[in-house]
Amino acid sequence: MDYGELALGKPTHYTSTYTPSLLQSVPRAAARAALGIAEGQLPFHGMDGWIGYELSWLNRKGRPEIAVLRLQVPATSPCIIESKSLKLYLGSFSQTEFSSKADLLRTLDSDLMLAARAPVMVSLISLDQLEADGLGHFMGVCLDTLDVEVEHYEVRPELLRVEGDVNVRQSLYSNLLRSCCPVTGQPDWGTLFIQYAGRQIHHADLLRYIISFRNHSGFHEETVERAFVDILRQCEPDSLTVYARYLRRGGLEINPFRSTRDEVPPVIRTARQ
Repeated sequence: MDYGELALGKPTHYTSTYTPSLLQSVPRAAARAALGIAEGQLPFHGMDGWIGYELSWLNRKGRPEIAVLRLQVPATSPCIIESKSLKLYLGSFSQTEFSSKADLLRTLDSDLMLAARAPVMVSLISLDQLEADGLGHFMGVCLDTLDVEVEHYEVRPELLRVEGDVNVRQSLYSNLLRSCCPVTGQPDWGTLFIQYAGRQIHHADLLRYIISFRNHSGFHEETVERAFVDILRQCEPDSLTVYARYLRRGGLEINPFRSTRDEVPPVIRTARQ
């Protein structure tokens, strides 16, 4: 796809009247082909979890309402939804009346399904519910305490290696994930969680590998899929989960989840989010 067709990185006119045509789709196929993933032969299950913090609309009396949007896009969808277009689309609700939350949800579900080219899950979270849920954190070993020397800031899958012959089951994470938007070059910061079963992955080299994404150009979803495929190929675990919790940008956070197991990712909000 020609990224020049996207609104991302261009001067923007903000509209406050419902405009579904603002949504833009980005096909997944090209990024997956570059990873050697054939269409219809995904090596993972998963979904992209979006949280939208800037959603407001008018009720039938003209009074503003607010909520937090939770959106789940299946990894099997042909397209991702471009983030700036989603921000502009949600902004177009601000002066638009809806008769009820159910009416709003029906509209969101229909429009976002068309953008992803697949069924999606949409829900609204009240601020009270968000506050009650509180902050959480990944369970497991944080790699960030390792005092490693780092030389590479472009993705180096060859850094990954296993050690020993004993099979283990481990949960590891790092808060040092950074990648860059392929259109604007803006940095995207996040926490990367890795859970696997198999021969032990060398921790220091895994951290070096995660840091090697620092100048990587890729959307959130592609970045997580690249990490999943690299670990799967280089370390050959029996099972693998890769989950990123990215910081919000433009009122949106994107949290891709990929796993060899067909399961639902934990719903957490980290301190940095």
